[in-house]
Amino acid sequence: MARRLVDLSVAINNTTVADPPPLRPRITYHGHDDTFAQMGPFFPGLSKEDLPDGKAWAVEDLQISTHNGTHIDAPWHYHPTMDGGAPAATIDEAPLDLFLRPGVKLDFRHFPDGYVATAADVKAELARIGHVLQPFDIVIVNTAAGLAYGQPDYVSRGCGMGAQATLYLTSQGVRVVGTDAWSWDAPFVHTARRYAQSQDPSIIWEGHKAGIVRGYYQMEKLHGLEALPPFGFTISCFPVKIERASAGWIRAVAIVEE
Repeated sequence: MARRLVDLSVAINNTTVADPPPLRPRITYHGHDDTFAQMGPFFPGLSKEDLPDGKAWAVEDLQISTHNGTHIDAPWHYHPTMDGGAPAATIDEAPLDLFLRPGVKLDFRHFPDGYVATAADVKAELARIGHVLQPFDIVIVNTAAGLAYGQPDYVSRGCGMGAQATLYLTSQGVRVVGTDAWSWDAPFVHTARRYAQSQDPSIIWEGHKAGIVRGYYQMEKLHGLEALPPFGFTISCFPVKIERASAGWIRAVAIVEE
């Protein structure tokens, strides 16, 4: 049996449109010809010419949010409490055994941008693909945003997962989920229009806020989900350990045995 690794992550860079303008990362690149001033003081007496080809090291400075790039949110991102009042977990408190588990893909690409998926939608898709959820399955959602990544309208593309859909998943023992959209919830521009009409605050960030009831971890900006089968693969998505943080970057990978 052959093993295929599918990279589900996006690269963090200065050019791809993947976040609203105020939230975009900034990377400053320092090349081999520019960094002797950093290296030299470690070795008194060393000159730049002493190094092979006069080259020092390459290094980068990043101004970045924990929510840039492919990342996973901790319950602390959604609310100070979870599980009926317990302190919400930060990303450095996440149990590692949650992040190497069987994966299940829900194909919601047919839903229009801004649609809020329901528990009934989740159940119907599980019935269509013939899968019964198991505790600790990692459930990922393939939306219309996936193929729009990098386009100017990416942040407004794809459907979102509503409170009832999220609560259904966590009621089945799911603790890690993910989406190829900018957010687990419907894009803000669509929710804002609905809120302007209804003035119902419960629709704002409702999928995230479901974590108040049952804490869960949520990947955003996944990529390439179209290449995966509905189930029968494993997802590895360990977060970077950042003390007291609301999220951590991940190199999400699907392991497909063929």
